[in-house]
Amino acid sequence: MAKKQFKAESKRLLDMMINSIYTHKEIFLRELISNASDAIDKLYFRSLTDDSVKLKKKDFFIRLAAAKENRTLTVRDNGIGMTKEELEKNLGTIAKSGSLDFKNENETGGKVDVIGQFGVGFYSAFMVASRVTVRSRAFGAQEAWQWESTGAEGYTIEPCDKEDVGTEVILVVKENEGEEHYDEFLDDWRLAGIVKKYSDYIRYPIKMLREKSRAIEGTDKDEEGHYKAPEYETYTEDETLNSMVPIWKRDKKKVKDEEYAQFYKDKFGDYSDPARVIQSKTEGTATFNALLFIPSRTPYNYYTKEYEKGLQLYSSGVLIMEKCADLLPDYFSFVKGLVDSEDLSLNISREMLQHDSQLKLIKTTLERKIKNELAAWLKNDREKYEEFFRNFGLQLKMGCYASYGMNKELLQDLLLFHSAKENKLVTLREYYEAMPEDQKYIYYAAGESTDRLAKLPAAERVLDKGFDILYLTDDVDEFMLQMLRSYGDKEKEKEFRNISADDLGIETDAEKEEVKAKNEENKELFEAMKEALDGKVTEVRLSQRLKSHPVCLSSSGPLSIEMEKVLNSMPAQQEKVKSEKVLELNGEHEVFAALKRLFEAGDKEKLAAYSEILYDQALLIEGLALEDPVAYANNVCKLMV
Repeated sequence: MAKKQFKAESKRLLDMMINSIYTHKEIFLRELISNASDAIDKLYFRSLTDDSVKLKKKDFFIRLAAAKENRTLTVRDNGIGMTKEELEKNLGTIAKSGSLDFKNENETGGKVDVIGQFGVGFYSAFMVASRVTVRSRAFGAQEAWQWESTGAEGYTIEPCDKEDVGTEVILVVKENEGEEHYDEFLDDWRLAGIVKKYSDYIRYPIKMLREKSRAIEGTDKDEEGHYKAPEYETYTEDETLNSMVPIWKRDKKKVKDEEYAQFYKDKFGDYSDPARVIQSKTEGTATFNALLFIPSRTPYNYYTKEYEKGLQLYSSGVLIMEKCADLLPDYFSFVKGLVDSEDLSLNISREMLQHDSQLKLIKTTLERKIKNELAAWLKNDREKYEEFFRNFGLQLKMGCYASYGMNKELLQDLLLFHSAKENKLVTLREYYEAMPEDQKYIYYAAGESTDRLAKLPAAERVLDKGFDILYLTDDVDEFMLQMLRSYGDKEKEKEFRNISADDLGIETDAEKEEVKAKNEENKELFEAMKEALDGKVTEVRLSQRLKSHPVCLSSSGPLSIEMEKVLNSMPAQQEKVKSEKVLELNGEHEVFAALKRLFEAGDKEKLAAYSEILYDQALLIEGLALEDPVAYANNVCKLMV
């Protein structure tokens, strides 16, 4: 039999398909099973209008058979089969798809769902096989034909004996070579695992005879009736490897919570039930099914570079990608689950997905769905939502900060912050609606913990005015609020204001004038203290925010003291940043009176020591490290002699 040459770009193209397109060799089985499923689809579609088919949907199947002794793996179906001309056309031309032709011919009467549309998946068999034989008999044909090839050198087609309609693909599996262990594709447990991973939801049963063992009845006791290890026997069982009906395509009213939880744990390797299940079926411009889960706990590596986001992506029930990152925005990366679409544009192979408008539509729809589900959760089950927010709230905050606040409108109402007045978590909307009419800003304080923030000297005056303070304890918080800038109803928005900022907007004009006059009156004292601090502060002045405390630090520029601390703690920060610190004094405190006496007495040395002590105390209050602990200790000792 003369060997024929492929009609495509010959060896180079086939070599590229085998060695470059597919990431994992196990993919070949997914491709062959998908092709078998398509062949059955075609005959089933024909049976709907042709009484001569004589087969019902329950009669169709795909069968796997591995023979270790001669190193063959067979994939057989009882689908429509191929004629000699179809073998030549579909297998003799690389990237020619019979499924695509069938779909195009029949779509006028409605949508026909077939998997293999690009005609390259079959050739993935050569990744693991030294020779591939295809034996096929077309429905209605009296003779069968055999196609055979060892690779890019070409192929042969000749008649063969085959009694039943359908196709069988016989692979002679390669010998092991170096680190490539091809033997695994002859083991039934490995084949079953690949089917479960990629083809579990093919709508026809995938069967395989499997050898199993069981205890022989009555061999677990000795003659005296004592228990002993039983004897075992091997037996063969015809097993269906796939579940066929995806849980996400079942009516969610008929699926129990326990079933969703078990599916989630089995599929995504979690030992805890999901905190929330989101199921979506969308038709129209983007047609797909989605089954999403929000974990009940934070994965151990979630906030690290090692964490890989993404949803499983299926096309007509066949797994295409284990993690498709393009389906989720980063701020919803905690969501696990899958998407199954029949409309995806697949390029060359089912592994290479085109980044087209369809994918973007799915992402946009999912984004909106997840946001709405979280909003409903927040409204209807506050306790559970707060637990979720403790796990993943930081990701939502980073989403608000990222891309210059581009996503703030979507995410800001999902955020929670600790309220100083309420001593509990509140939303921005709840804070905004509880604000007194005369409150100009949304006040916040940023630091390591709510306990420490509650003791800040600057907080006392704000709370005494009856204004609430949001306590921010995550590093990203203050940066995020600067991106948000303001919050509230249109034309009534309120700016965010750090309680350590220049102007808190709580003083009357008379109070401002009074403090301004006192600052002018003590100008020389403040200049002497600033000089003693040698550039550590940009200004020393009387405070409008202190009530009982003697001193505090504030910042006069866009960089707050807490932001300075966060930025300088980052390993990548090579050059240290510095906020413009202002040392503020309580004009009603006895410490200020002591400072005036020292200045009037001309005791520059003691005034300098007082100034440094007060500055260091203010640093400690803000949670900053002392610049020179030894000097601080020495200054304190000077006051004792």
